[in-house]
Amino acid sequence: MDFTSDNQSITKEIFSDTKLFTDYINHQLQINNALYGIGGYNELRSLYARSKVFDDAEEPRRLHLGIDIWGKPATPVFAPIGGVIHSYAFNDHYGDYGATLILQHQMQAVTFHTLYGHLSLKNIQHLKEGKFITMGETIAHFGEEKENGYWPPHLHFQIIINMPNKSGDYPGVCKLSEKEKYLSNCPDADIILQMMKYAKP
Repeated sequence: MDFTSDNQSITKEIFSDTKLFTDYINHQLQINNALYGIGGYNELRSLYARSKVFDDAEEPRRLHLGIDIWGKPATPVFAPIGGVIHSYAFNDHYGDYGATLILQHQMQAVTFHTLYGHLSLKNIQHLKEGKFITMGETIAHFGEEKENGYWPPHLHFQIIINMPNKSGDYPGVCKLSEKEKYLSNCPDADIILQMMKYAKP
């Protein structure tokens, strides 16, 4: 799914209203006979104007750092690789992540993190930092609008190499002027997901 300015069908009226936005997503899935919509890495999106969370006096944040998977609420989320729970939080602001989980992984002496945003709130209520998570384990579900930052149901999945003093949160959107800094710390999540090969051109 394309949310750049090239997509003329996603208007300000649509992305500013959560119900209209959700209806738009569901319609796109229906007409394409798809269970999920996917995309968004390194995508410059005007739709972040819907929330003051992304505003800055000097320059607003508009560049997306993760991959979104759009679908139905309560869709299960599975750990793509094993790791431990680094942190979690309920980032309860309009336009924010809502319920958020961050895992820490180590592969061949390399430590990195994966972030899962817009989850169901019940999924983070009884977690413990440091708990081991096995590959393929159900770790969460897509949250409903009221618990996911008031977005259409979806998962924001992001790889983060370094987590400097961050807990339960890390920017999923950056300023265009900081693109190089953030993309170097947040490589394309499709390295793990391997899903973009199924996306329609």
